[in-house]
Amino acid sequence: MAHSVTFIPGDGTGAELAEATKRVLEATGVEFEWDFQDAGVDVYEEEGDPLPERTLESIRRNKVAIKSPTTTPVGTGHRSINVALRKEFDLYACIRPCKAYEGVRTRFPDTDLVIVRENTEDLYAGIEFEKDSDEEEKLAKFLAEELDSPVREHSGISIKPISVFGSERIVEAAFEYAKDYGRKKVTAAHKANIMKYSDGLFLEVAREVAERHSDIEFEDRIIDNLCNQLVSRPEEYDVIVLPNLYGDIVSDLGAGLIGGLGLAPGANIGTDSAIFEATHGSAPKYKGQNKVNPTALMLSGVLMLRHLDEDEAADRMEGAIAEVIRKGDKVTYDLKPARDDESAVGTSEFADAVIEEMNK
Repeated sequence: MAHSVTFIPGDGTGAELAEATKRVLEATGVEFEWDFQDAGVDVYEEEGDPLPERTLESIRRNKVAIKSPTTTPVGTGHRSINVALRKEFDLYACIRPCKAYEGVRTRFPDTDLVIVRENTEDLYAGIEFEKDSDEEEKLAKFLAEELDSPVREHSGISIKPISVFGSERIVEAAFEYAKDYGRKKVTAAHKANIMKYSDGLFLEVAREVAERHSDIEFEDRIIDNLCNQLVSRPEEYDVIVLPNLYGDIVSDLGAGLIGGLGLAPGANIGTDSAIFEATHGSAPKYKGQNKVNPTALMLSGVLMLRHLDEDEAADRMEGAIAEVIRKGDKVTYDLKPARDDESAVGTSEFADAVIEEMNK
């Protein structure tokens, strides 16, 4: 039976990455009924809405989506589509494997860790107050007069909520992932030594959840110490669970350990829905050039196959991607020893090589 999946091609280079990934997924032999839907800058310019209701309705109906990159304006314009989707469907767990593949330039070839990031709380909850707005001035007055915690004039203010509920379910998700994929250790990252009532709560709950999973090793690390250790001995880490902001930063750090964002997949999992996406941006300056590396979105497709219980197809697809990268003769420019190597192939040709490898 075919899997009904919402496919969002995105903007910038998204359409090229989406087409390459679609062809490779179909080449696994798994049957899909694709429901292509719009999101991003292009539809925003045409309709004034970067995330149309028809796209949301498609995801509600299919429960599974794969999304190519979309552009998030910096400082102005519409808010992040990724954040909007996570809020709309309560996609509370962001799973980002960081695995070094043979053939990739990296100083950390033994890296194989997984970032489990809480997706709905923390500073990304969007509770913000603009400088000099009526709301900000009212809040600043309350902080100064009622809580004896004054802030400077002309301040922007963001609120950082971390709940027992949100912390418990993300740490539980990290332990369940460890069990499902044969991982041995979960590390909780925090700054509880400074933010005792937010990060402190996260750590307290993490320790309570860990007691229910005594078969999995548990430890905690202060976030700055964790970053230091990740760039000196990443092989010591396995599954790392973090609040939202730290998880965003550390997942990009993890991508750097394995060769860059072009190799980093992502899964956003909720109770009822799941959306799979590359962790990098839309790279609009390369749009239409058949140049960018599709590995991150393809590996996100591998995560989607596992979510759909198509494990055999997922293994073949990941193995084929890894083998193409290992051989190194049919890879995009960023995977070559010299980034401008004349023997580099394009996005579409990389997909052709993966399909050929799967068919051997």
